[in-house]
Amino acid sequence: MEAIEALLTRRAVREFTPEPVSEDEIQTILNAAMHAPSACNQQPWHFVVVTRREQLDALAGVHPYAQMLLQAPLAVIVCGDLTLETCAGNWAIDCSAAMENLLLAAHAIGLGAVWVGVHPVEERVNDISKVLGLPSFALPLCLAAVGHPAAPLPRADRFKPERIHRNVW
Repeated sequence: MEAIEALLTRRAVREFTPEPVSEDEIQTILNAAMHAPSACNQQPWHFVVVTRREQLDALAGVHPYAQMLLQAPLAVIVCGDLTLETCAGNWAIDCSAAMENLLLAAHAIGLGAVWVGVHPVEERVNDISKVLGLPSFALPLCLAAVGHPAAPLPRADRFKPERIHRNVW
């Protein structure tokens, strides 16, 4: 899939088939995530890959907007490692870029995914950290439910020319 086509056709997928995501597919999306830009090239991310049904269900149990994990075969949690942050205050932006790369890569190889926010809601950060056994320096920013889409989603046109301002507002 061409890059522009992937950008314009990616959609949030919340319903999945039971087919597992292969290890090759997991490596592809993680490789893409790790090629995201980051401030000062700090790359402050870690990725927790969850395929065990008990863990997926536990994550769904502590996050009110992650119920699709009850059906998804894979979750990837993007965590910021504060010990790797060399440009203060940028870890969340960097990890967001990594998540966007992961979502686009998943779409490009025929998978579906949806971004679910965790940070900055303290209760969600704490609950997700407990379920995953995260060290104190790793903050979960967001997670993606990933799998094979149960049905194709129609293309959405989100271009809004009225939101474009040139040179001045």
